[in-house]
Amino acid sequence: MRSICSARSFNGRAAPWAAWWVENDPFALAPFLPIGRLIHAGRLHPPTRERAVSGRAAFAHIEKKASQVTEFKDLGLSSGLLAAVRKQGYETPTPIQVQAIPPVLAGHDLLGVAQTGTGKTAAFALPLLHRMLENRRRPSRGCCRVLVLSPTRELAQQIAESFKTYGSGSGITVTVFVGGVKYGAQIKAAGPGVDVLVATPGRLLDHLQRGTIRLDEVDTFILDEADQMLDLGFVEPIRKVIRKLPKERQNLFFSATMPPSIMALAAEILRNPKEVRVTPQATTAERVNQRVLHVEATGKKDLLLDIVAPREVKRVLIFTRTKRGADRVAKFLEIGGIEAAAIHGDKSQGQRERALAAFKTGKVRALVATDIAARGIDVDAVSHVINFELPNVAEAYVHRIGRTARAGAEGSAISLCDGTEIGMLREIEKITRQNIPSEDRRADQSRPLAPIKAEGSTKPGHRGRGRRPGPPQAHAAPGGHKGRSFGSGRRNGRSARA
Repeated sequence: MRSICSARSFNGRAAPWAAWWVENDPFALAPFLPIGRLIHAGRLHPPTRERAVSGRAAFAHIEKKASQVTEFKDLGLSSGLLAAVRKQGYETPTPIQVQAIPPVLAGHDLLGVAQTGTGKTAAFALPLLHRMLENRRRPSRGCCRVLVLSPTRELAQQIAESFKTYGSGSGITVTVFVGGVKYGAQIKAAGPGVDVLVATPGRLLDHLQRGTIRLDEVDTFILDEADQMLDLGFVEPIRKVIRKLPKERQNLFFSATMPPSIMALAAEILRNPKEVRVTPQATTAERVNQRVLHVEATGKKDLLLDIVAPREVKRVLIFTRTKRGADRVAKFLEIGGIEAAAIHGDKSQGQRERALAAFKTGKVRALVATDIAARGIDVDAVSHVINFELPNVAEAYVHRIGRTARAGAEGSAISLCDGTEIGMLREIEKITRQNIPSEDRRADQSRPLAPIKAEGSTKPGHRGRGRRPGPPQAHAAPGGHKGRSFGSGRRNGRSARA
């Protein structure tokens, strides 16, 4: 147990309550793992014996009940919400919903670790709507009861739509604050007070500075896609927002991966959280057929066209590292006779919405996107995900391929890997704990598959502030320059939120 919860703080002094917890009530640690590893830092509030015992009993009940839950009605949701869920065609809750809904209903702080496409949004939207409907109160002018922070405009819109769908006819009001649109409509919508506010950090801070919104009546704060928030450099904006919140509140923290930096952020926000984890961190979706095609950088576009051209590739999402790269790939596909559109942070909100709508309706077969812009894309029946360029951050691979094989379907993920990206591939295989099947499509297959050092590179590259170091070859873009990718660092994080 000492490897999980040390009885010492960072300054070396003993933490008696932690020692008692380990020695006398070790089962109470289970709901908090891996948060238990941070307890010795003094960041998480030590529980009393009564709270530890009651928490243990509550989770014993939840674990016992989880195996018996087969329908939403077993989770204790109101009849109106159950009707809304049935109307959407959902009958059986997903594992994250089974595990998360009971503690959220009970008012606990929550740490949720789940892959994208697992029903994460409903896991917090449904219990929060239930609680608001049970305790109806009108927020003051310019205030909100629930605040959801999202890293991207598309994801914010998607979350808001979920609240509206499940709360249809209930009178619950929902407003979205995102960049790329004018302030007037947002100010008007939030003016009388709103039950649920979904926002990106940058636009929310703008409204706070203008005095058009107050956060002193927030009952529940949700941080969604926390790992992506960190990648975008949104840590300081998040802290600024938190300082505006009341001290007494419920906190829900969701992330698809849980590296140490995310655990540290969770420790700053959460108080004695319950943890639900439905997959090991950084695992890939089981129904995705993955493969790697080794190819020269100059041959990637032609190989991409060969993959996308067959009509059985009905709906394909293609990832690039940069905004300019997304535009170039989309243009190349259009010239090759493939209906394509690009979506990234330099596009206006209207352009992004039109591109996404065309992709959803099938007017375009291929949508080319950067990691950040694609985070909020929730489109059914994506048959293929293609990594035209491997991501600078290995964890992003999990999010990319999670765009296919959603809702129980199957899908394919193909990665085009040139010599400069071998280091990135090795890092991806390391964090996902797998060897991805590969095929050599290079023109000259006599050369070994080994990392190619970009010209002029004499020392390890830099992925942007806040990134962990990696292999030198992992940072060189094809062609030998270390271009800063969209979303890699604080500077691009600011542009993404505008």
